[in-house]
Amino acid sequence: MKSINFVLWQEGRYYVAQCLNVDVSSFGETIEEAIDNLKEAVELYLEDKSFTLPEIEKVMIGREEIDA
Repeated sequence: MKSINFVLWQEGRYYVAQCLNVDVSSFGETIEEAIDNLKEAVELYLEDKSFTLPEIEKVMIGREEIDA
């Protein structure tokens, strides 16, 4: 069993979960559904890959203002 790190945010009525270990994301109508869908998506992604899931030691989330 391996651990994944992810961030989760709400877009409208959906929750989006983005894996930080590999470039995979998913969504759901609830937080639990988004996380479950992400786990399934990452498992499917890794099913055909021959590399090791990268470990992440520290997760930091930031927010900055930009001119746009």
